[in-house]
Amino acid sequence: MSKRDYYEVLGVPKNASDDEIKKAYRKLAMKYHPDRNQGDADKHAEEKFKEVKEAYEMLSDPQKRAAYDQWGHAGVDPNMRGHGGGDGFGGFAEAFGDIFGDIFGQGRRTGGRQVYRGSDLSYALEITLEEAARGKDAQIRIPSWESCDTCHGSGAKPGTSAKTCNTCGGSGTVQMRQGFFSVQQTCPHCRGSGKIIPEPCPSCHGQGRVKKQKTLEVKIPAGIDDGMRIRSTGNGEPGVNGGPPGDLYIEIRVKKHEIFERDGDDLHCQVPVSFITAALGGEIEVPTLDGKAVIDIPEGTQAGKQFRLRGKGIKGIRSSHPGDLYCHITVETPVRLTEHQRKLLRELDESLKKGGHRHSPSAQSWTERLKNWFS
Repeated sequence: MSKRDYYEVLGVPKNASDDEIKKAYRKLAMKYHPDRNQGDADKHAEEKFKEVKEAYEMLSDPQKRAAYDQWGHAGVDPNMRGHGGGDGFGGFAEAFGDIFGDIFGQGRRTGGRQVYRGSDLSYALEITLEEAARGKDAQIRIPSWESCDTCHGSGAKPGTSAKTCNTCGGSGTVQMRQGFFSVQQTCPHCRGSGKIIPEPCPSCHGQGRVKKQKTLEVKIPAGIDDGMRIRSTGNGEPGVNGGPPGDLYIEIRVKKHEIFERDGDDLHCQVPVSFITAALGGEIEVPTLDGKAVIDIPEGTQAGKQFRLRGKGIKGIRSSHPGDLYCHITVETPVRLTEHQRKLLRELDESLKKGGHRHSPSAQSWTERLKNWFS
């Protein structure tokens, strides 16, 4: 009988990512676990389990997957599938190592003890748009762990000491057998440490460390944008039983600016001008991140007109050139007019009406379109 396509076995497309393949494997492996399929379904579940495991072992290995994608089953050597003995399963821990690592933490054995990588930490740092554009050196305070001064890191009350765990014999793990499976788990009694502390230290409650605050210097690169993250390696939670620490992820939050709005490397701002300046033209000053700039407003400028100042935006982290600044014109209507001013505007309006569409081309065009529509 010919073998099924590995992608079909896992139910994923051929362009599936490593994470998608791992998730599919986790779901199917748990589904067809022999301990979950007793009775008549046991034999079928066993065969499906073998098939799923073989497919995952091939597709999770980049070299094997590349060979399989090019040549199919003929391109992979069956002797390299890592099957242990003649049962086709290998070790249970080998089959589910990645899954348990994801669920219970990234554990590995060192010196006879189960060690775990520390958790990652997240920190939200709020900066201004100017700081995001130019970059800065920031100081943040984050939680850290230090050795307990009372017990000097042992976790035991002064004058006492830790004892070897009787459950696991100091190894930090226990073996559990389920049918023909042998499962290695973290010792539930000592939680992988291999030691039991009869009288915990009153200062650290047996942890051997105390939580404090530390100041960390963080370099914010110029051009960083809202929502980006900076990774500080090794500044997360410490590992367990000597495991490596996690990482600190600093998430950038850029405050809303009172003038500018950022769009990628470009900046946008609204620039109000009087209707006199819009009608007659003139020069106006506009702000930029580098100072003031002057825009020449041509005669007859309409509301919504956009002026582009090249290179006055922000140079992004991955950009070779800075973006542009777009100034959007809003024509401001005068308010709180005196009676004399109203009279002058009425006289101006009458004078403009005599000129017809020459003074208000958009209004004239709008009027013609309305006439055509109603007729």
